Amino acid sequence: QVQLAESGGGLVQSGGSLRLSCAASGSIFSIYAMGWYRQAPGKQREFVASISSGGSTNYADSVKGRFTISRDNAKNMVYLQMNSLKPEGTAVYYCTQYRTGKNYWGQGTQVTVSS
Repeated sequence: QVQLAESGGGLVQSGGSLRLSCAASGSIFSIYAMGWYRQAPGKQREFVASISSGGSTNYADSVKGRFTISRDNAKNMVYLQMNSLKPEGTAVYYCTQYRTGKNYWGQGTQVTVSS
């Protein structure tokens, strides 16, 4: 049973920064790719960033150059550093662990960016 717990969300002004954290338990963390998604009110969940087991990263075009995903395999943690936040970044942010056939998801953390 995999458990993912996000933290670090909150209210920030436009142009500000936040660092999200995701703690994983119940699996051999280092062998799995991890990712961040977000879901704004009334919209579908969308991809934000991912990081492979080897550390290769991928980003949505909307966050390239502003967000950075990283992982610490010794601590079973994945992070999302978000800089230059925009009001359209307001959403619930979810951590996911990629598995064949079924991803695991956390409960999400709310990020609100005020204009």
